[in-house]
Amino acid sequence: MIKDKIAVITGAGGVLCSEFAKGLASKGATVILLDINKEAVFSVSEEINKNGGRSFAYECDVLSRKCLESVHTDILNKIGKCDILINGAGGNSKRATLDKEYYENGDENSLDKTFFNLDKEDFGFVFDLNLVGVLLPTQVFATDLINRDGVIINISSMNAFRPLTKIPAYSCAKSGVSNLTMWLSTYFATSKIRVNAIAPGFFVTKQNKDLLFCDGKPTKRTEKILNATPMGRFGKPEELLGTLYWLCDNEQSSFVTGTVIPVDGGFSAYSGV
Repeated sequence: MIKDKIAVITGAGGVLCSEFAKGLASKGATVILLDINKEAVFSVSEEINKNGGRSFAYECDVLSRKCLESVHTDILNKIGKCDILINGAGGNSKRATLDKEYYENGDENSLDKTFFNLDKEDFGFVFDLNLVGVLLPTQVFATDLINRDGVIINISSMNAFRPLTKIPAYSCAKSGVSNLTMWLSTYFATSKIRVNAIAPGFFVTKQNKDLLFCDGKPTKRTEKILNATPMGRFGKPEELLGTLYWLCDNEQSSFVTGTVIPVDGGFSAYSGV
């Protein structure tokens, strides 16, 4: 059951996690929304509350343990212990995105953004946002979940199955998220906490829209993605909700832990032939 549960969702101001928040609220959960983008996360919370749900919003940096602990203390004092933690904060950055898919002669001396001049700080920012952005919230909020049939859901990616061109930092980080999900599922198995991940296929979000569309028209990269997705289209955020509800429900998925579940229109199953 999801009704009357308390769910903490990081990255809740984004396209996918705001849909998660609205979906869980519609099922009767109290949703606590965390995002570094104050305007976005308070807007989502306001919408939920106007529609009859119960939500609370916090401006929070998932890379700051101090910030997370402060928010956690406030939640405990005002609302109570959480039952569900969804680690949804993440994304890519233009700074860590290469200009070319393949090496071309002279790239090592090129002024274009190539593998050779990819800045360590830019790589580290994307890596930390996605992987450390799972580690720190889990360290802080998992204390609520111990021996209470707690649920942790991380957001992985198709990049964890097969790395995509141009975005090495994001691909490496999401592979780490999948691995950490499995590691945590073992670590917490005796503590009555289930840890799983959802690996979305291709959805249009704020982070990837510039790679997928140029002046409103699909890019060549978009054509490649859709050609490699047997269902031939992008996913809709609400199409992730069935998997989310199932993983959150301790009756329906009580023996499910350590999994990374693709919701991808067949992308991960397609060999290209």
